Amino acid sequence: MSVLASMAGFAVAASITPGPVNLVALASSVRFGFRAAMWHVSGATLGFVLLLLLVGHGLYALMERIPLLAVSTKWAGIVFLLYMACRLALDDGRLGSDNTVRRPSIWAGAVMQWLNPKAWLAAVAGVGVYCGEGDGLRLWQFAAIYLVVCYLSVASWAGAGLFLRQHLQDARRMRYFNRAMAVVIALSILALL
Repeated sequence: MSVLASMAGFAVAASITPGPVNLVALASSVRFGFRAAMWHVSGATLGFVLLLLLVGHGLYALMERIPLLAVSTKWAGIVFLLYMACRLALDDGRLGSDNTVRRPSIWAGAVMQWLNPKAWLAAVAGVGVYCGEGDGLRLWQFAAIYLVVCYLSVASWAGAGLFLRQHLQDARRMRYFNRAMAVVIALSILALL
C-alpha cells in the first residue's frame, strides 16, 4: 500500500468515527438544515488542517515543554464541550423558533476542533506516523488528504442530520434528540477525565 493511501485510510478512520465535532454537525443539520451545518463542517475541517500543520511544525513539542499549556487546553476543551451539551439540553426543540440558539459558524467549528481531544490525538498520532522525520512535503500531502477526507466525513454526519430532520419535526421528539446528543457529548468528556 502506498504511503498516500495509508494516510487516506488513517484520515478516514479518524474523521468519520463519532466524536463531538461530528455530533455537532449532526445536531446542527437537524436543527438548522444541511446548508447551515456546512458552515460548521467547513470550520471544523479548516481548523483541523491548521492544527495538523501546526503540530507538524512543532506545536506539540512546545506543549510538551510547557505542561500548563497542555493542561489549559484540556480543561478549555472540557468546558467548551459541557457548554455545547448544555445548549443542546436546554434547546426548546422547535425547529422554526426564534429562540437564542444560533446557527453554527465557521469560527465555532474551527475552535471546536482545537478544543477537541480526538482532533489532538489524530493530529499528534498522524504526524508521528507519517511525518515523524520532519518531512515537510509529506506533512503538506497529509494535510491536503485530510482537507478532503475530513470535509467529506464531517459532511456525512451533517447529511445524516438532514435525513433525521424529517423525522424530528415534532418539538417533543426534537427535545429528546437534543438531550440524547447532549448526554453523548457529556459522556465523551468522561474519557478526558
